[in-house]
Amino acid sequence: MTSLSDIADIIDGAVIGDPKIMIDGVSPIDNAESGTITFIANSKYEKFLDVTKASAIISDNKDLISKKNGIVVNNPKLAIAKLLDYFSPDSEQNIGVHDSSIIDTSAIIGQNTSIGPNTVIEADVIIGNNVVIGSNNVISNNVVIGSYTSIKSNIHLYPKSEVGKSCIVHSGCVIGADGYGYITLDDIHTKIPHIGKVIIGNNVEIGANCTIDRGTIGDTIVNDNCKFDNGVQIAHNVVVGKGCLLTAHVTIAGSTKIGEFCVFGGQSGAIDNITIGDRAIFACYTAVTKDLKGGRVYSGAPAREIKDKNRRDAVFVEVKQLKKRLKELEAIIK
Repeated sequence: MTSLSDIADIIDGAVIGDPKIMIDGVSPIDNAESGTITFIANSKYEKFLDVTKASAIISDNKDLISKKNGIVVNNPKLAIAKLLDYFSPDSEQNIGVHDSSIIDTSAIIGQNTSIGPNTVIEADVIIGNNVVIGSNNVISNNVVIGSYTSIKSNIHLYPKSEVGKSCIVHSGCVIGADGYGYITLDDIHTKIPHIGKVIIGNNVEIGANCTIDRGTIGDTIVNDNCKFDNGVQIAHNVVVGKGCLLTAHVTIAGSTKIGEFCVFGGQSGAIDNITIGDRAIFACYTAVTKDLKGGRVYSGAPAREIKDKNRRDAVFVEVKQLKKRLKELEAIIK
């Protein structure tokens, strides 16, 4: 258990109420337990203030919690993220190298690295220090994995793939498979060999069941600090700039270049061979079909700036209403 004053130090906040009360975890405000701390980051949850059983509340509004125990911070979401990390147990215990793993003699394994059951590590693999590799993985030849990276279970890293430091690769991912490339002549599809690789930067998180294809000749690159949700598909020779956020089922087609700190909503995507500027934001289901400037919010299929998209939608509704009114007038005239 941790005192409220110590928690305030962890999240850089100011205590309201009793600084000595003890906290042993985090709870949602609408289903909280005594002894835990909760937070308000959205006004729609203020209705739970008087009924929550939480012993303390984090808020950016001092007046909201003036009659309760709590902590005032600038960013409640960031504060609670720090506390979740603080109170959560470390589930990745180092177990050393499991007896059932198969490791080629040419592989270089760093210090304090854990390798789980039934994992295969092929020739000339290089694994840094403090890496955790789960069970049933295939780490193919010439793969490089940086220090402090976590490779969960049931993952295949194809030959020559590179994963940077402090990354997380969740279960079910396939990194470095061939891209989708064929030449069709006389109804015969001839496969294009892919000899490039995948390069993933530092502090990248790849969600469950993501697929990142190797480059045809050059490389597919995911730069530092990118975060992928589950089920993201990155095609051959794509370059994703640093700090990008790609949510569930985003699909990026081959050779597209994405700028830094772009955000893609669920099931959005981009066609091949286009360029997207820095800090572009794409709403859910948006389809990018041409080069687009950064620093703007887009929506629709094809993608348009969201203000333009909303205006077009409004005109469409007005036209439908006019057509309906016209039919009514025609009926009156008849």
